[in-house]
Amino acid sequence: MKNFISLSIISFLFAACGGGGGDDSEPTPEANVAPTIPALVTPADNKLCVDNTVSFQWKLSTDANKDIITYQIQVAKDNTFTQIVKTNEVTADNSSISLDKNTAYYWRVKATDSKGLSSTYSPVYKLYTTGEAVVNHLPFSPELVEPAINSVLNTTTATLKWKATDVDVTDVLTYDVYFGKTNPPTSKVSENTSALSFDVTLDPTTEYFWKVVVKDNKGGETVGQVWKFKTN
Repeated sequence: MKNFISLSIISFLFAACGGGGGDDSEPTPEANVAPTIPALVTPADNKLCVDNTVSFQWKLSTDANKDIITYQIQVAKDNTFTQIVKTNEVTADNSSISLDKNTAYYWRVKATDSKGLSSTYSPVYKLYTTGEAVVNHLPFSPELVEPAINSVLNTTTATLKWKATDVDVTDVLTYDVYFGKTNPPTSKVSENTSALSFDVTLDPTTEYFWKVVVKDNKGGETVGQVWKFKTN
């Protein structure tokens, strides 16, 4: 009887001290989340900058994991960022960059946390640096509205849509539209139109290419990039 009581007491103490094989698993690590997308502040979109040393600023991102955030700003001469002229990495909410005078530029920012996870880039803003005795500024590159690049359409017709802006707000803009099955398209299907859309007829199982040339009423013109889509 004494032996039984002794064994019971030992077993109780062993269990009370955690010797009974409880859950010793490690806590699940917190999943890393990308920072929020930076919101661009200045220069405002479509801004005419009188100084070619431009101070870029954006709103700081937030990070659910409280990680340290680094910002990458890209400045390019085209709105597809194939002609990047400057890339800066900073931890602040601003960066000053010297640019050429009398030139259109496009800029965007993304945030990356200390674990290497990045947000997507911000929407693209555009600006124009002024030069001495400049009477007219070229329009900005046309921006695609629809159809989306590389989209696949199931229709026999489509409406090509775009938009464009100019820092010379009193300028009147017109457009030439090129559309066809070759890249780049060489067939001009609309000329000097003031509309921001054009209807086309499509063949099945075909890839199409199109671009827009935007012109102002002072002789300035800007050739847009080539956009493409397919039909089923």
